[in-house]
Amino acid sequence: MNAYFISGLGADKRIFSKIKLDERIRIIHVDWIVPLKRESLPDYAKRLSEIIDVSSPFILVGVSFGGMIAVEISKILKPLMTIAISSTILSNELPFLYRLAGKLHLIRLIPPNLMKSSNKFSQNFFFGIKSTEEKNLLTKIIQDTDPVFLKWAIASIITWKNNIRPDNLIQIHGNHDRILYSKSATVDFTIEYGTHFMVYQNAREISEIIDELISEFL
Repeated sequence: MNAYFISGLGADKRIFSKIKLDERIRIIHVDWIVPLKRESLPDYAKRLSEIIDVSSPFILVGVSFGGMIAVEISKILKPLMTIAISSTILSNELPFLYRLAGKLHLIRLIPPNLMKSSNKFSQNFFFGIKSTEEKNLLTKIIQDTDPVFLKWAIASIITWKNNIRPDNLIQIHGNHDRILYSKSATVDFTIEYGTHFMVYQNAREISEIIDELISEFL
């Protein structure tokens, strides 16, 4: 069984480093590709999906922005299951301020490099960083993020339009997520005290949930 893992904004497979699944599941990390000029999130997802081997059964696992990409890919390729972690499924469930920023095109006013700025407050409050190890990982991820890709991705999120919840989609969310949050979202599994960084912080619990979900296909 192939499981394609899609990371969050600018992040890479390091965010999944503590996820441990059944040995019968082959984890394949999806690397970001360079977005085309003015490319939409669905069009980008379609291009990214070309690396997926559809001749074998597969599932998609996406975290944060990667969850939105997974939603768009699942609408094209129909995986056995799509698991969205710390993400948003329907665009009208994005936080109001994000949608407002999208309508006003505020992202155009922000220099790409400014978006990479990170301080102790943003790490602790928004991401829910709890240890030096987590802080160092997040800092490294931010440093390694291409600012142009980051700006494109944020613009894609706040202007995203999707009203389709794909079949066989499971949403896992933390009740302390301060980045992607919605009271109206239908969440299948809630991680108590889970933050936006919970795929790393609560890796054991999330791994157990994924294993249980996939067990019927093994």
